[in-house]
Amino acid sequence: MTVDQMRFTIRSHWAAQTSSAAATAPVDLGPMPKWNLSDLYPAPDSPEIERDFATAAAEAKRLRETYQGKLVAMGRDGAALAEAVQAYEKLADLMGRLGSYAGLLYAADQSDPARAKFYGDTSERLTNISKDLIFFELELNQIDDTDLAEALKDPALARYKPWFDDLRREKPHQLDEKLEQLFHEKSQTSRAAWDRLFNETMAALRFPVEGEPEPLPLEPTLNLLTNPDENRRRAAAEALAQVFKENLRLFTLITNTLAKDKEISDRWRNFKDVADSRHLANRVEGPVVEALVSAVRASYPKLSHRYYQMKARWLGKDRLAHWDRNAPLPEKPERIVPWSEAREIVLTAYNGFSPEMANIARKFFDNGWIDAPVRPGKSPGAFAHPTVPSAHPYVLLNYQGKSRDVMTLAHELGHGVHQVLAAPLGPLLSQTPLTLAETASVFGEMLTFRALLADARDARERKALLASKVEDMLNTVVRQIAFYTFERKVHEERRQGELTPDRINEIWMEVQSESLGPGIELKPGYEVFWTYIPHFIHSPFYVYAYAFGDCLVNSLYSLYEDAHPDFVAKYFDLLKAGGSKHHSELLAPFGLDARQPEFWHKGLNVIERMIDELETLDKTVA
Repeated sequence: MTVDQMRFTIRSHWAAQTSSAAATAPVDLGPMPKWNLSDLYPAPDSPEIERDFATAAAEAKRLRETYQGKLVAMGRDGAALAEAVQAYEKLADLMGRLGSYAGLLYAADQSDPARAKFYGDTSERLTNISKDLIFFELELNQIDDTDLAEALKDPALARYKPWFDDLRREKPHQLDEKLEQLFHEKSQTSRAAWDRLFNETMAALRFPVEGEPEPLPLEPTLNLLTNPDENRRRAAAEALAQVFKENLRLFTLITNTLAKDKEISDRWRNFKDVADSRHLANRVEGPVVEALVSAVRASYPKLSHRYYQMKARWLGKDRLAHWDRNAPLPEKPERIVPWSEAREIVLTAYNGFSPEMANIARKFFDNGWIDAPVRPGKSPGAFAHPTVPSAHPYVLLNYQGKSRDVMTLAHELGHGVHQVLAAPLGPLLSQTPLTLAETASVFGEMLTFRALLADARDARERKALLASKVEDMLNTVVRQIAFYTFERKVHEERRQGELTPDRINEIWMEVQSESLGPGIELKPGYEVFWTYIPHFIHSPFYVYAYAFGDCLVNSLYSLYEDAHPDFVAKYFDLLKAGGSKHHSELLAPFGLDARQPEFWHKGLNVIERMIDELETLDKTVA
């Protein structure tokens, strides 16, 4: 497994705003779990780590000595190719285990120099080992199509056909081995180094929020934007703006450098559009993404514009300041949900859909696969990391007891369930493209939301729950497409030269104004809020996958509510397929087709109907 494949499946609250307000005073949430990484390795200095590094290095050299220059000649010999691919896959699992452990250890405390060094050293060692493997996929792609088709008749090799199909799609963008090796080695001092600089800068920032006894880290400062007190929200927004402005030159340099780095890579690899490499990685066609983007942007007026104007009325304002966008509604005070209750809410919702789903999710609580508490230095937001098929996933949260934290828990456990179900496919087939990786997570959120809505005691509580869900969906669909639009503009303009901080700010304000509409007033200071969004740095154009997943799940959930035949079995088949099938294959049993505009409108109509219901409830509770 290459270093590029060792990635987190991230659900950060700044991407979809599913985390919730931080209470600045201590709140008793009950005992919360911290993950136990010993299922990967006992400790960063354990002899098992050095043993596995030595094994990986030796096996990589053996593969190179055994197969380099010979794979094409093996051609039609399916059994021999299967033996080679199986050895390559086994090594991918071992290297993935090492990379996963280092990444998770670092995420738990990015401010610890020892962990940062271990993470950096591990990445460098894995990069050096994988240099011996660069030839492997390049040579497989040189096998004649007719010969490969003959070889794939061998049952042992046939199971890897989806992987070979994906390799063939990469072929037009692959370079010769020496150039691939150069790109690979230089990544440690180019993109990876800038990524790390961004991470460690963000982890070290402190925000002087008026009224706080001491400056706060990023996570609790951002969470204050959902505080019931407008003065607290405003103070947090002003503190964020102040510190982001103080560091604006650095974030502009990081953005310009990484955009140029991507342009160089795209040019050498013959990618024409700025997002083509992401589309290829996601196994989705550019026109499908553009259909999604067009449908969402056309829906801005009837979704986000309409909702935020309604919310302004609820809060007694003509327009909402940007710090009021995620303010809680006045009708229902936000109660604190202890960890044990959050656990039961999510597991009960999952069990109502499928006891098997609940049983898998329960393992995360029972076996130390979750790290829930907020800690200084801990990675902000939340994510689920699949690690490797020979182990199990881990979930990171920053749980603070709000209803949105409960939804984040449901979301990340959805990722975890998906990863567990796909794991039997092995390292080469289990990794799900980002566009489909959000399916189980968003579906898990929807199950939990519907369970909470069914238990609502009156119209006011129902209204508050619906409003919260609509806001999450707007943040997941509208906000992410606005992010994608922002990225496109930045990367397209960067091809003509460096962007100034003012120009990036202008682009940000243009796309945010378009997406949020007249109900939101973007006050001075908001122009620098692009600086803290990690997806722009770590995974360019990742963000549309959230909108893709949300609209897809809305369409699926509508079928579930309509008692679509064998829905649960078909849904589990979708999850178990991991990355072994194209989205068109996975959606066909449900009668859905993402290539058709109607597919996206079906998903967007779910949000519109919720806003319709909110308008009706508004009259009821007025």
